[in-house]
Amino acid sequence: MPNISLRGAQMPASPIRKLVPYADAAKKRGTKVFHLNIGQPDLPTPQKALDALKHIDRKTLEYTHSQGLLSLREKLVGYYSKFGINLGADEIMVTCGGSEALLFAFLACLNPGDELIMVEPGYANYLGFAVTAGIKVKTVTSRIEDGFALPSAEDFEKAITPATKAILICNPNNPTGYLYSDEELFRLRDIVKKHNLFLLADEVYREFVYNGKPYRSALTLEGIEENVVVVDSVSKRYSECGVRVGMLVTHNKEVLSTVMKFAQSRLCPPLLGQIIAEESIEGTEDYSKECFDEYKARRDFFIDGLNKIPGVFSPKPEGAFYTVVSLPVDDAENFCKWCLTDFSYDGCTVMMAPAAGFYGDRTIGQRQVRMAYVLCIEDLAKALNVLEEAIKVYNAR
Repeated sequence: MPNISLRGAQMPASPIRKLVPYADAAKKRGTKVFHLNIGQPDLPTPQKALDALKHIDRKTLEYTHSQGLLSLREKLVGYYSKFGINLGADEIMVTCGGSEALLFAFLACLNPGDELIMVEPGYANYLGFAVTAGIKVKTVTSRIEDGFALPSAEDFEKAITPATKAILICNPNNPTGYLYSDEELFRLRDIVKKHNLFLLADEVYREFVYNGKPYRSALTLEGIEENVVVVDSVSKRYSECGVRVGMLVTHNKEVLSTVMKFAQSRLCPPLLGQIIAEESIEGTEDYSKECFDEYKARRDFFIDGLNKIPGVFSPKPEGAFYTVVSLPVDDAENFCKWCLTDFSYDGCTVMMAPAAGFYGDRTIGQRQVRMAYVLCIEDLAKALNVLEEAIKVYNAR
C-alpha cells in the first residue's frame, strides 16, 4: 500500500485526547471517570443564544461572507472596545474556531521553513498546526519553579535567528494558567520591535483573569500595531465550544487580505454558529459574571486541594482554568494511562493530560500533568481524593 505523507507521520498526537480510548474502556467497565484532561466547560451556554438557535427564521441556511457576518463583526467591535481595543469591523476575520484563526495566522505570516518561537509548556495543538503549515518551532522554557513566568529577554534573544519570523504567546496561558504582566508584555514588545517579528497572541481566555487588574491585550501595545495578530474564540467565554466560531484580529491590512484568500478557499464560517455567537455578545453580562465567580471559586478550591496532597505542587494560576501540576511519580504519562487501565477508587478514576506533550523538550514535563478545573466543586473534591489515593497505590506497586 502507498505510504502516508511525511506531514501526516510528523503530526503529533494530542496529549489531551490520546488517552480517550482508555477512558472509554474504563467507562465500559463501569468506572466513573473525572475528566480533568480537557477544557470543556460544564457551565450552560447563555439561554438567549440557545433561544436564537431554536427560533431561526430562515428558508435557506446559506453561505455567509467569507469574513463572517457583518452584524457579528460589528458587535465584536463593541465587545473589544470594553478591553481598550479599538477596531473596525473590517479588522476582524470570523473563523471556524480559534484553531482555524491560528492556522490562518501561520499560513499568512510565515513561509515553510520559517521559525516560530513559542513559550513552553504551550498548547499542544500549536505544534500540530506548525507541522500543517510547514514551519519550525523553537521553544523558550518557562519553569514551574518560577510559576511559569515569561522567560527572560536573553532566552528569547538566544532563540532568534535570521529564520525567525514570529513569537507566539497564549495569555492567559493554556496549559499553565499564567497571566503575563504589563512588564512582561512590554518586554515582548521590545523584542518584537527590535527584530521586526510578528507577535501572534492567543487571547481566548481574556474573560478569566483573577488578579483584579484590567486585562492588557497585545493589540494595545504601542509601537507594534502592525506586528500583532490576535487569535480569539467564543468557545470558552460562552461555553460554546461546539459552535466552532473564532476570530482573527489585526490592524495589519496585508495580513487580513492574505487571510481572506485562505478564508475564501474554505468558503465561510458556520452560519448557525455565527448566529449563536452574535446573540451571546450583548445582554449576557450577568451570565459572564456568574461564570467568572464560579471558575474563580473552583480555582481556589482545586489548587488549594492539590497542594495539600503530599508531593504534589501547583502554582496558583491567575487566569484561564488550567494548571500544570508536578506529581510525585516516575512518569506522568504512564501514571495517567495506569489510572484509566488499572485503577479505581470507590468506582472512580481520574483522566489527566500528560504535560510532556506541551513541551518541545518532552523530558521537562515527564513528571507533570495539565489539569482543567472545569468540573463542579463537588466533583473536584472527589477527583482530588481519587488522585491522592492513585498516587499512593501507583508508587506502592
